[in-house]
Amino acid sequence: MIARRADMVVTRWGARFMGRRFPVSIGRGGITAEKREGDGATPAGVWRLLHGGYRADRGAAPPASTLPLDPIGPRDIWSDDPDDPDYNQWLTGTAHPFSHEALRRADPLYDLVLASDWNYPHATPGRGSALFVHVWRRPRYPTAGCIAFRRDHLAWIVARWRAESRIIVQL
Repeated sequence: MIARRADMVVTRWGARFMGRRFPVSIGRGGITAEKREGDGATPAGVWRLLHGGYRADRGAAPPASTLPLDPIGPRDIWSDDPDDPDYNQWLTGTAHPFSHEALRRADPLYDLVLASDWNYPHATPGRGSALFVHVWRRPRYPTAGCIAFRRDHLAWIVARWRAESRIIVQL
């Protein structure tokens, strides 16, 4: 795979995008070519960012971007249950009987969150839900399988993301 300048290349050591290098956090299970639900690993491969969300209620406007970014509401969730007919989907609702993750979190991790096309929007149950790109907890602190950046770095990346940009996650 030959990376183009508009691509973001991610390894366990960091990320490179538009001529800059960034520290990055990846999944606690490392990077894998055999992604499974709950393994905590970041899937290797080539992915596109499709859309995202931001916490408008925290007073921050989203960065200008080619990506569609919507405010995250108090009832927005992401289904992570392989038995759910809506597995691996962004949903809005009050009572969801399946396992899910709240997108409106108390911590700042999803103050800016982007969904990739990893196993989405047409999900195969058990292959792993949501490869998100989001704000990190702290440097190199592992994620549940997502890719995470320092807040200002993520905003810089989102502002420069292009329609042809890809995420290339290398083993």
